[in-house]
Amino acid sequence: MRVDQPSDWGMTPPAAVPALPGLVLHRLPGLQDYQTTWEAMHAFTHARNAATPDALWLLEHPPVFTLGQAGRPEHLLNPGAIPVIQTDRGGQVTYHGPGQLIAYLLFDLRRAGIGVKRLVHILEESVIELLAARGIAAAARPDAPGVYVNGAKIASLGLRVRQGCSYHGLALNVAMDLEPFTRINPCGYPGLTVTQMADLVSGVSVEDTGRDLAAALTRILTRG
Repeated sequence: MRVDQPSDWGMTPPAAVPALPGLVLHRLPGLQDYQTTWEAMHAFTHARNAATPDALWLLEHPPVFTLGQAGRPEHLLNPGAIPVIQTDRGGQVTYHGPGQLIAYLLFDLRRAGIGVKRLVHILEESVIELLAARGIAAAARPDAPGVYVNGAKIASLGLRVRQGCSYHGLALNVAMDLEPFTRINPCGYPGLTVTQMADLVSGVSVEDTGRDLAAALTRILTRG
């Protein structure tokens, strides 16, 4: 089922299956419209209460550039026909498109007793662990959130925290057209090289990567 209106999701997006106690995994099929998904995340976060389970939404977006709260238009070099959306996540400008795994974590930080910096580290750790299982050595950078392979960015992060609860999350380049990244300064860094899993190992897919990311994130959250 594709998402047509945020209200269609209510508090229970489609294809929900348990991931771990208190965290529900949602695999959203097809290409999910960015604006609609963003509005659904905002509505979910606004409506949740202390008893609402946390959720992980796994999906892909059609081609779109997004500007974070601190996003500067000069980092959009030549967007062309690809739409540009100003959003409320942290960070600068990035690109989303088919073949990129989007993982939105709707998480109650107060209930978990962690801060936003720790949550960022958890998301980075989950990607690093996933890549290591495929023989890809990756690392985070203290000066620029995200995950890097030999200096090239493979995953970007951006969060928004509202009343102690996060939404947005991470984007992991799996097997996609990287050309649109040349039309921007990725994450506000001129000349930043971008890479993807398909250029480093064979036989990768968004579906399998999403499954393994959810498993890695579950393990890290469980051990705290």
